[in-house]
Amino acid sequence: MHSSSSFFSPLSYSLAAPCPAPASSVGGGFGHVKVDLLVVGASFAGLACARAAALAGLSVMVVEKKTSAGAKLHTTGIIVKDAVDSVPWLAEVPPALVRRIEGVRLYAPNMRHVDLHAPGYWFWATDAPALLDWMVDSARACGVDVRLGTLFEQALWVDGRWEVPVTQGPCITATYLVGADGPHSRVAKALGLSRNTRFLYGIEHEYQGARMAPDLLHCFIDRRLAPGYIGWALDGVGVSQIGLARRMGRNDASALRLAPFLQKIASVVSPGDAPPIAVRAGMIPCGGVLPVVARERALLVGDAAGMVSPVTAGGIHTALQHGERAGEAVARFVRGEVDDPATWFVRSYPRFLLKRSLRWAFDNFQSDWMFNHLLGTPQMRRVAELIYFHRKGGPPPKG
Repeated sequence: MHSSSSFFSPLSYSLAAPCPAPASSVGGGFGHVKVDLLVVGASFAGLACARAAALAGLSVMVVEKKTSAGAKLHTTGIIVKDAVDSVPWLAEVPPALVRRIEGVRLYAPNMRHVDLHAPGYWFWATDAPALLDWMVDSARACGVDVRLGTLFEQALWVDGRWEVPVTQGPCITATYLVGADGPHSRVAKALGLSRNTRFLYGIEHEYQGARMAPDLLHCFIDRRLAPGYIGWALDGVGVSQIGLARRMGRNDASALRLAPFLQKIASVVSPGDAPPIAVRAGMIPCGGVLPVVARERALLVGDAAGMVSPVTAGGIHTALQHGERAGEAVARFVRGEVDDPATWFVRSYPRFLLKRSLRWAFDNFQSDWMFNHLLGTPQMRRVAELIYFHRKGGPPPKG
């Protein structure tokens, strides 16, 4: 091992019993299934990793505890244009699963607003459940063995390989293990890696027939209703999405209720009289990439690694990008071309230094008075454009 990086943890050998002696080296039966790469979690990061590794020639399996990758999601499903531009896989997404959002309407606590746009920049609203199910089919078409309804519980280091006993099907033996199983990662726990401790908690309702200005992501700042984050609304793919999230303190057990938020925004966003057709809720990591995200022949990607913007809570772009690169790096390692990616690849993970500072400031100094008075100023507009549009936001180039 060549790394002294805090992202890497030396391997400690498990004393737990290995899988039963193999009866088979191929799928089926109660023996072993041997693969080059086992990915835990059919998430954006996990599927991107698995697909890239399979395209590079590895034998790859994905295990996912849910019976559908798109079930019980904790994401609004917004994909930024940077991701569409930089992840070639997204060019294959069926147009029926996405809808363009052209800009952002940002509301101060007193409901005054500014419209934010950047030249050539837009977002995708997505049918996130259908998109993930499509990604499963796409990964399978590339040769990935995706096993839904399969729970990961433990990984054992035996004779230089990972052995993963599962309750359904044969024991899995893998050269490399990637954890892409969400913010409460079982892989991180089993392997003694860092785990997320700082979260936003969000709730989102889906409505049919909601009324709002179209083609905009509506964002609402209100320290009382959404401390440490925002409320939002958008016309998505076939449904309207209205949600709210807040920063969760260590001893914060207060409920997050959508009704007061809906009442406040009723003049600009109305869900109509019908109840929501779907409700999702869950925890979103907001502490940045974790200190130790890898050990020998194993690493974390996506939410499991804390790979979520501490400010915007956006994680799909980094999940797809770093998931794909992780799959390529593991393939090069298995072919003997590079050292273990656990010793070098994880150093490329985003540090979110500026966004972590902004998260700290928002947690400690969020002021409704400040946003009410400064939202319309050029300085506040520039900051907001840089947050939402990245390099495309801010003042135009000179000359």
